[in-house]
Amino acid sequence: MFRPTSTRAALVVLAALGLPAQAQERFAVEEATIAGVHEALTAGRISCRTLVQTYLDRIAAYDQAGPKLAAIRAVNQQALRQAEAFDRDSDRRASAPLACVPLVLKDNYNTAELPTTGGSASLAGAQPAQDAFAVAKLRAAGALVLAKANLQEFAQGGVSVSSLGGQVRNPYDLTRTPGGSSGGTGAAVAANLALAGTGSDTVNSIRSPASANNLVGLRATQGLISLSGIMPVSKTQDAIGPITRTVADAAALLQAMAGPDPDDPLTAPSAGKVPESYAAFLKPDALKGARLGVVKALFGTKPEHAEVNRVMQQALDALEAAGATLVTIEDPAFEANRLNAENDVQTYEFKALFNQYLATIPNAPHRDLAGIIASGQYHKAALEKFFAGAEARQDGMAEPEYRARLERIAAFKAHVAALFDAERLDALVYPLQKRLVVPIGELNQADRNGIVAGLTGFPAIDVPAGFSAPGETAPLGVPVGLDLLGRPWSEGRLLGLAYAFEQATRLRRPPASTPPLPSPAR
Repeated sequence: MFRPTSTRAALVVLAALGLPAQAQERFAVEEATIAGVHEALTAGRISCRTLVQTYLDRIAAYDQAGPKLAAIRAVNQQALRQAEAFDRDSDRRASAPLACVPLVLKDNYNTAELPTTGGSASLAGAQPAQDAFAVAKLRAAGALVLAKANLQEFAQGGVSVSSLGGQVRNPYDLTRTPGGSSGGTGAAVAANLALAGTGSDTVNSIRSPASANNLVGLRATQGLISLSGIMPVSKTQDAIGPITRTVADAAALLQAMAGPDPDDPLTAPSAGKVPESYAAFLKPDALKGARLGVVKALFGTKPEHAEVNRVMQQALDALEAAGATLVTIEDPAFEANRLNAENDVQTYEFKALFNQYLATIPNAPHRDLAGIIASGQYHKAALEKFFAGAEARQDGMAEPEYRARLERIAAFKAHVAALFDAERLDALVYPLQKRLVVPIGELNQADRNGIVAGLTGFPAIDVPAGFSAPGETAPLGVPVGLDLLGRPWSEGRLLGLAYAFEQATRLRRPPASTPPLPSPAR
């Protein structure tokens, strides 16, 4: 079990490192940003080691105790040592764009110093030989891997429960799930257990936790960020990206992660598509003159959808007030339940891709999906049906229905692109989830709309839209997220739109369940 070093001990280390006295004053990590941390490091108000230790203290207080969020699957035991190396290297601390940025990575990202388990007891201890390509790029930019996050086991579902990590709790309402499948990352970043994090998104799974945890979640254009070393679900639908508290921090992580990978042919089209600076798109007036398509088919019409619709109407009003033109899109082709039922290809692709992945893990406890099923070491209630369907396919990617689904996906992608052209749109707008995130105990988050990006591969960013009415278990209310979906490779434009909305509304609020820790006695 991880045992955090005391803050008093950390101050002794500060003195030994020769840092100025003001570095011993408490730096508020709650709601800290990358820019704010870098400013504090440069001014000598904090050391990298103290920053990491403060997050570790919060993990101990709120993930393992207190509200027991269960967001963290494992802490990196080398994190403090890696932070100390930054403190000794002033040149790197000053030049690396993500210098001393402690990240929590979803536990389907390969990491050299921590097992990658997918949250499954069947893969406990499974140790990749090297970092995923995107993780290596984040480290090269200066980021530190603070911890691996719990998740919906094998990224299959929307409530973030796993056999190895248990049920992740939503820090805004401890009786509810945090969305999924990247719910551990979402809960951790929302509760300020790390500076930022990463997730993966096959249908909803970056943006669902962002929506449910009052965060920013960016699913990049498929092919912009390498999937090498990411535990796969679907080669057709998988994408990865950042989960952060601010749009600026999402832009900073994307800058580090984006670009071609020689070992991932899907990234070849990204060559020349990464701008010199995503941050350059972050302008408060970016919504002025923007044309946004409001997709009516992605809004709910039942009583259980009323709170999300109320919050979304306020968000739409704010978009208009910031200068955007809203274009109503009445198009049944966007009906999410039908898209999921008729076009999703996860069960056709999963077994072959997952077995190939397991073959790359030197000490994998099981060599294929059949072995995992036979072990019984997985969350059966959440996974048994999907596993049975995937394993039953002899060669899913050779089946006529699979090919038919790919044809329908291509047609839908062309339909969405034509709509952008016909209406001269900058983005589509809709709620990522038509209803509030579900209570713990339910095994499915119904009424999610992420399938539009999942099938098209177009980029989408979710930003805080507001909160439901406060309740007995949710003192601030339950977060609601607004999704913006753009054309391929339009991440800069999307980030600009999201940033302008963020700056106009300022809807990010930290959860009441994880307040600042008391300052230690001096």
